[in-house]
Amino acid sequence: MFELSILFPSILNGLTTGAVYALIALGLTLIYGVLHIINFAHGASLMLALYAVYLLKQHFGLDPYLALPILVPGMFALGYALQRLVINRASHGKDENILLVTLGISIVMENLALLFFKSDTRTIETSYTLTTVAVGPAMIALPKLVAFAGALVVSGVLLWIVGKTDLGRAIRAVAREKHGAKLMGINVDHVYAMSFGIGLACLGAAACFLLPAYYVNPQVGSGFVLVAFTIVVLGGMGSFTGALVGGLLIGVVESLGGLYLGESLGQIGIFAIFIAVLLFRPQGLFGAKP
Repeated sequence: MFELSILFPSILNGLTTGAVYALIALGLTLIYGVLHIINFAHGASLMLALYAVYLLKQHFGLDPYLALPILVPGMFALGYALQRLVINRASHGKDENILLVTLGISIVMENLALLFFKSDTRTIETSYTLTTVAVGPAMIALPKLVAFAGALVVSGVLLWIVGKTDLGRAIRAVAREKHGAKLMGINVDHVYAMSFGIGLACLGAAACFLLPAYYVNPQVGSGFVLVAFTIVVLGGMGSFTGALVGGLLIGVVESLGGLYLGESLGQIGIFAIFIAVLLFRPQGLFGAKP
């Protein structure tokens, strides 16, 4: 039952899925860590990016991976505009206003998707959709392997931006003490918008990696955002390392749960770990104690 020949492919499959989860959660973590808001529109924004990749493939024949230079800046621009035009205005009222606004944005996006695309589930076909490659004793779908590598590269770029660049230093300063950062001449509103834009740009990249092996419908974002929220809490609210490790961990747990408990019960392990962390380490695996 626990033979390596059975476990290894399942763990490998979990790591490839977990890397994409981590990329989605990193965007959510960045937005929470800097703006201190929970973005309920994160899943709907991913759904929007998936439809954009789908339309580019169906109407212009553009390969999903080649859509990266369009989707990443496009989602960044959407996030920047949303923060400046909507989120920023709502932030001047009560705290719960922002939650309601992001929830409202999510509902609007999903209903627009229903209006234009109906509730049909759509997929795309590429020349490599059914291609598999050997990794040790396991065979894995090529799109999943590309998604794994791509998600790790984009996550690495994001960590480099936050850790090594002037923008990253401004983001970290605002995240720690926005009033002090403002006194030092940092444009806090611009940093907020940049962070929100980068968070959605992560979703643009995730959509390009996901669609060759996944599907899109108006509700597809709900499942991903639930997992992403779990990863953010599991890793530690606002922790980039926690989001990356948590994403990989959740992917493996989900895959092993599906192997031993069945597809329908595969996510039980995720929420069992989630509840255990809340009980015994509420600050998350990499979060600082309050």
